[in-house]
Amino acid sequence: MYIEKTPLPGVLVLVPKRIGDARGFFSESWNRKTLLAAGVELPEFVQDNHSMSAAIGTLRGLHFQSPPHAQGKLVRCGRGRLFDVAVDIRKGSPTYGQWYGAELSFENARQLWIPAGFLHGFVTREADTEIAYKCTDHYAPECDGGVAWDSVGIDWGDGIKPLLSAKDAGAPALADFDSPFTYAGPFDYEARL
Repeated sequence: MYIEKTPLPGVLVLVPKRIGDARGFFSESWNRKTLLAAGVELPEFVQDNHSMSAAIGTLRGLHFQSPPHAQGKLVRCGRGRLFDVAVDIRKGSPTYGQWYGAELSFENARQLWIPAGFLHGFVTREADTEIAYKCTDHYAPECDGGVAWDSVGIDWGDGIKPLLSAKDAGAPALADFDSPFTYAGPFDYEARL
């Protein structure tokens, strides 16, 4: 597995190796031993989520789940293409309010690791795009929250006119948001990569 650091400490791009022949390919999209051998120890995953967005320009986010049920997410695209984003919302972090985005697609097999303490969102760039992600805690509606998609300065792409849920359209701006997360120093695996 190829592991790439991003400008946001703690957020990683993981690209699993694909072994292919005339029939197609095989890939281990997640292997704890492989990451441990590379010095990356992620929390245990307890839930897998899968969603499909029918239209190009569907924007979901920016979401988080607060303590005591904060979630880290390992995100991948099972079909189609999307632009996936993480935003640091840990009070006191040197990168608070900064974002990183990566194109994830079936073709490129890239995955984005987003630790707890970061917002997550994505916009679809192809019709019928599927996203699958592993979570480090179970869904807890009382801890569910969000920040307005257009309040962080994210470059979502040329002329994006997003399709939003009512919940996402009514989320508060980052400037009006009181984060439940506090920066606790660098992630252990950052020093080992």
